[in-house]
Amino acid sequence: MKFTRIAPALSAGAALLLLVAVLAVALVGRPGPQVFMVASANPYASEAGAEILRAGGNAVDAAIAVQAVLSLVEPESSGLAGGAFMLHYDKRSGTLDAWDGRETAPMKATPDLFLGADGKPMDFLPAMVSGRSVGTPGVVMMMWEAHREQGALDWARLFAPAIRLAEEGFAVRPKLAQAIARDPVLMQMPVAQDYFYHLEADGTRRPLAEGEMLKNPDYAATLRLIAEKGAAGFYEGPVAAAIVDAVQNAPARPGTLSLDDFAAYKAVKREAVCAPYRRYRVCSMPPPTSGGLTLLQILGILEHYDLAGMGPMTATAVHFIAEAEKLAFADRDLYIGDPDFVDVPQRAMLDRDYLKARADEIDASRTMGKAMPGRFSGADRAGRTGHSPERASTTHFSIVDAEGNVVSMTSSVEGPFGAHLMAGGMVLNNQLTDFSFAPEDEGRAVANAVEAGKRPRSSMTPVIVFDADGEFHLAIGSPGGPRIIGYVAQALIALIDWEMGMEAAVSLPHFLDRNGALEIEQGTALEELVPVLAEFGHQIDLHAMMSGLHGIAATPQGLEGTADPRRDGNVVSDAR
Repeated sequence: MKFTRIAPALSAGAALLLLVAVLAVALVGRPGPQVFMVASANPYASEAGAEILRAGGNAVDAAIAVQAVLSLVEPESSGLAGGAFMLHYDKRSGTLDAWDGRETAPMKATPDLFLGADGKPMDFLPAMVSGRSVGTPGVVMMMWEAHREQGALDWARLFAPAIRLAEEGFAVRPKLAQAIARDPVLMQMPVAQDYFYHLEADGTRRPLAEGEMLKNPDYAATLRLIAEKGAAGFYEGPVAAAIVDAVQNAPARPGTLSLDDFAAYKAVKREAVCAPYRRYRVCSMPPPTSGGLTLLQILGILEHYDLAGMGPMTATAVHFIAEAEKLAFADRDLYIGDPDFVDVPQRAMLDRDYLKARADEIDASRTMGKAMPGRFSGADRAGRTGHSPERASTTHFSIVDAEGNVVSMTSSVEGPFGAHLMAGGMVLNNQLTDFSFAPEDEGRAVANAVEAGKRPRSSMTPVIVFDADGEFHLAIGSPGGPRIIGYVAQALIALIDWEMGMEAAVSLPHFLDRNGALEIEQGTALEELVPVLAEFGHQIDLHAMMSGLHGIAATPQGLEGTADPRRDGNVVSDAR
């Protein structure tokens, strides 16, 4: 896609790496004439990306290094045995590529994959902690193909930071330590129980604590194979065989993932979905993620209202945004699935007249309650909503290199800790639980039903925004399961309508309505609005809302980057 003008106790090596990362920028990259910027969920990963950029690499190169390190230091969220969606903007050519590295269902998968013996959908935990939940990983093939087209440095060089950390060790960050401590089953799983826990003299196991050193020689060996052989080092040979063995011999509910599935996997370069919002053009990923379409529907509905005039985070603004989200999620749940298997009415869903009609459904004084989906000619194939219990995990990072190239990438093993299985030093994904557990609803096919070779629907929403001249304006995204869409929408509204800086926008208390209750971030100033929002008729649910927004914006003073204060991330940049 091209853009033109548009209308309005550390080892020495590990200690040095962490010290440089922490000293570079704690959370926020201040505006200034930076050469490059990396914003990610972990200081080790941000510094790995910066190391590659300093060596002459570009944004794609840095993204590969960042992901390889995140697989090591943030294994509860993402990894090379998972999947990802990546937007890449090439400054010189003006092209925007949308890379789909989503996992696929094995060739032997059937629509009843997550039905119990009684024919009813399984509970989530037993479905997740199983071999059945593991899809064919896609992130390595996606990175390989993107590097073949756009990479600058040698492929093997990009894995050096992760190999070094895996062999020398890294300090466990707070988020990982907390995830290990509260996981209900990880201690009981083969491999994971030995990796994430200490075996005490009395036979009990103690979870790794914050600040403890952790090494992963198995992962280093995996990385060396990938570095030497490219994608074949992952999709063929001992790495693929180890993953297949772990899945087929899982202690509970073994899966059917096979070497044939690895051999057949292909990453897909798709057309980004873009739409105008105010004086900008907002771009994101198309299906099989629902993130891009749903985000653009929310913004397209809200463009008909003066959010700036309503004021930042007022009860009126929250009400209108929540109602727009209800309408967009109603369409999302009914129509969006893998476009290679179902007809997603993408163009109709973003039609400006349709979005104006949806905007007219909003009552300024009263919530609509449950929104009904729109109706599109020829879209019956999508069927009913089904039962798709996404979980709030995942990671996101944003990168701008010295040449102005940009990556906005969201990556996941689902989980936390995916299927709780490990192979080759990696946590294996449980992304197949993003499918609808029920293949039919009242006798009609579900858009997101399990099918062999199909990609499950996602909510990942990597975003790149362009200004009226077609120039890069900002990149942002977040983890958070189906809440990702709301996190990103709220940040964009804060940045564009309320003219906030990146730090302020990312730090705002969260709210979201997924066509049910209005969710409010617990323990924040937003709780003060609950009585007023209740007068609008909203049912309020208070939740911890652990976003992980990582964004970079181009300002007149230079790049401004921010890492979400709710997580362990940071921003690293180099100034001229």
